[in-house]
Amino acid sequence: MAGRKKPLVVITRKLPDPVETRMRELFDARLNVDDRPMTQPELVAAVKEADVIVPTVTDRIDAALLAQAGERLRLIANFGNGVDNIDVAAAAKRSITVTNTPNVLTEDTADMTMALLLAVPRRLTEGANILGSGVKWDGWSPTWMLGRRIWGKRLGIVGMGRIGTAVARRAKAFGLSIHYHNRHKVAAAVEDELEATYWESLDQMLARMDIISVNCPSTPATFHLLSARRLALMQPTAYIVNTARGDIIDETALIELLKDNKIAGAGLDVFENEPTINPKLLKLANGGKVVVLPHMGSATLEGRVDMGEKVIINIRAFVDGHRPPDRVLPNRV
Repeated sequence: MAGRKKPLVVITRKLPDPVETRMRELFDARLNVDDRPMTQPELVAAVKEADVIVPTVTDRIDAALLAQAGERLRLIANFGNGVDNIDVAAAAKRSITVTNTPNVLTEDTADMTMALLLAVPRRLTEGANILGSGVKWDGWSPTWMLGRRIWGKRLGIVGMGRIGTAVARRAKAFGLSIHYHNRHKVAAAVEDELEATYWESLDQMLARMDIISVNCPSTPATFHLLSARRLALMQPTAYIVNTARGDIIDETALIELLKDNKIAGAGLDVFENEPTINPKLLKLANGGKVVVLPHMGSATLEGRVDMGEKVIINIRAFVDGHRPPDRVLPNRV
């Protein structure tokens, strides 16, 4: 690669120390020790000189940026499961390979989804905030802070891939009835194990569920999949949880339905315009209608190290002239 003994690898954000140490050993690695998101001019400078760039979900690697890439840039090794932050087709046209880090965040994200499934109906953050606010607690009362039982309720999973299936396994143990909408039915053995009901029609499933969990990937086809029309199909006693991507839900429509008590509550780890969060959504969170988290679904040390190891494997395979194991092609996004 451009005659270098070690490829120049530009890493856009700070990664766990074990990952950065290994990258320094293997590559001419340029680290972001301050963990400050790169500005657009900094990203332009990076793609002009790097052999490999390691971006994250917060970096927009679009066609305009790639048009300014230098001849040496041949690999974008994304530190993340999705590639919605990268124009994969534009990269392919410039003969730039794109990789990601799949299959390492399934259990962590499913854990967080389950946490929100419990937190929203049982009003956990409201209770914690009351005790943490300094207001005197008068003690237990039969009618105070009543939430909703989840045992025996129907859970509708939108996107029954690895994460959706992991959520279903956890939810079944909590006594929830499993329903799902997917492009295709899951394997019969999995469906039998989970006693899951498949809904070909997303509309029909939404209208019948007590809780909706969004677990599908962000693609052009899933942008606002849960549109204003579809969200309005939900029961006024139903809850929705999203640990996938913010743009799958029409956030403006969700806010209005929550304000009008046409949806009981929401648990959100992702947002349509993050890191900016709609002030109306924060107001609903302060009022107890929504639990909001700062994109923490995959935030475990083990998960981040596993992601870093996959990035390293992809880079090493590419540098050695082999096909990276996690290559992403344009027709897969």
